[in-house]
Amino acid sequence: MQKDSGRLLLENAAGITLSQVGKRLFDILMSSLLIVCLSPLFIILSVLILFKSGRPVFFLQERVGKNDLPFTIFKFRSMNYSKHNPDRHAYDWKEGVPDHFTFKTAFDETVTPLGRVLRKYSLDELPQLFNVLFGDMSLVGPRPEIPEITTHYTTKQAQRLKVKPGITGYAQVNGRSEIDHGKKIELDLYYVENQSFRLDLRIIWLTMICVVIGKGSF
Repeated sequence: MQKDSGRLLLENAAGITLSQVGKRLFDILMSSLLIVCLSPLFIILSVLILFKSGRPVFFLQERVGKNDLPFTIFKFRSMNYSKHNPDRHAYDWKEGVPDHFTFKTAFDETVTPLGRVLRKYSLDELPQLFNVLFGDMSLVGPRPEIPEITTHYTTKQAQRLKVKPGITGYAQVNGRSEIDHGKKIELDLYYVENQSFRLDLRIIWLTMICVVIGKGSF
């Protein structure tokens, strides 16, 4: 009985390792392929941002990744810095992030007209393919939060940090910006507990549909 238990533990450990390696190889292959194929679009969007909004083209921000480790996320700039309020993310929550909290609103005066289009079709997220290639993110996983929010996480909410954050995720194909924080945590934890290559492929397929119709994004 003890020998059988030891064998099962080894098999489970090997399965987890193989799953993680497979996911990482898939991330490297797909992010590299997409960066090459979408390079003309990268150039076009960069020129449009320069022409319409000026510099900088890219928006860099600290986000929180797997195991609560910080990294710099890359995005196409969609905001007007002259209207940016540095205190807009100063929160004073005492008992975790409230379930009713929503990070984005339907109208944000800091977003440029071009930025609204980029956000509607998630084009501002494309530079995160480099985050995936570098290993900070995955193609699929919970969306990375800013540290001003994660520092207030309860033990339950922090469970979403057990896996790499993703460009898209289970919450993104079930409401995107339309859902509140409580629902997002529920969906993210479902993914953490049930992640698989098959689920990732389903999320990627549903993401393409959401992006094409521009549903649920501000």
